[in-house]
Amino acid sequence: MKEALEDKDQSVLSNRLLDEEAANPHRILVHMCCGPCSIYPLKSILGSMADVWGFFYNPNIHPRSEFLKRLAAVRTLAGYLSINVIIHEEYRPLPFIQHLKASTGALKHPPKESRCGYCYSLRLEETAKTAVSRGFDAFSSSLLYSKYQNHDDIKKLGIDLGKKYGMPFYYEDFRAGWHEGINESRGKGLYRQKYCGCIYSRIERYSKKKESGKLPSST
Repeated sequence: MKEALEDKDQSVLSNRLLDEEAANPHRILVHMCCGPCSIYPLKSILGSMADVWGFFYNPNIHPRSEFLKRLAAVRTLAGYLSINVIIHEEYRPLPFIQHLKASTGALKHPPKESRCGYCYSLRLEETAKTAVSRGFDAFSSSLLYSKYQNHDDIKKLGIDLGKKYGMPFYYEDFRAGWHEGINESRGKGLYRQKYCGCIYSRIERYSKKKESGKLPSST
């Protein structure tokens, strides 16, 4: 693990924190949505932090085979980067689906905007709470890397949760390293998923492929 930051490095870090009262954090907990999306954010933060930990909490991922593939990729990446990762490895999709429907008021297929907002909130809030209970100085998420997620919503949510729990949210627009992350994940042979994670995104992706003729009909 790296030594404590030099004063000049701490100054740069403070400018990236959205809470101006944050005192140069030495420990940060980074939510990892998956291996490929976590490469660039973790490496970027490792360049200016003394102690970076990953946090795998993704009850949205379905089915179990997909969950296990993404979990394995996260463990592989943790080995490459030599970082510690707090892992929630129990596959429990039913509570996620039940609470998602309850929060959106949808009986069958919740709209994308509503379910994504719930999913962001669930995972980021658990990251913030864990950061508090484990004595970290800030928290962040690899969700800030993806060009397919609502970046502004994630940023705002992180700020709000940071205020709620008294845990500074570390913000950086990791989309700048989009291609670098893709190339490195391919070079390392990490599993690269083909849909966001939840059962609804999976249904939508493969329904569109079927309609376009890229997948054979199951009937």
